[in-house]
Amino acid sequence: MALRTDAFDLGGLRLTSGEGRRLELEVVLDPFELGGEAYRAEPPQVGAALDVSKMTGDGHALRLRFEAALVGPCMRCLAPAQPVFAVDAREVSQPGGGDELESPYVQQGLLDLRAWARDALALALPTQILCRAECAGLCAICGADLNQAGPEHAHERSPDPRWAKLSELEFDAEQK
Repeated sequence: MALRTDAFDLGGLRLTSGEGRRLELEVVLDPFELGGEAYRAEPPQVGAALDVSKMTGDGHALRLRFEAALVGPCMRCLAPAQPVFAVDAREVSQPGGGDELESPYVQQGLLDLRAWARDALALALPTQILCRAECAGLCAICGADLNQAGPEHAHERSPDPRWAKLSELEFDAEQK
């Protein structure tokens, strides 16, 4: 069984430059709020593979991989959704190498694995969480679930208000 960790001491691996190690860990994924709706990982603790490579100096190259199912309402039809997302994230932490080489998740050799996993999952999410890729959503007129209503669901169109005055015209059968 993999070890659960929220923070990981990179210095404790005692790696030399060019050396690397793969670790199998358990990480907790915190809930999200997207579009005013709550989403949570199921299960909240997932197995993750962490690859750590020592660079010259005090630097590390990091790779985090895991799969997580996100549970919450579909953003089109509001039915329960549970899509699965694969996450493959990379970070470089080279202290003193400038902003682009310093990871916000590594502070004094301690990796905040929980925050990195949550942010990596957030970046892997599509713009809409759907119950299925072909979700038809809700009818804009009556609110019916179009996934269940079928192709025969339709509404009579109201006349275009720009042509409303034409309906007031009266035509005489006799013309003088």
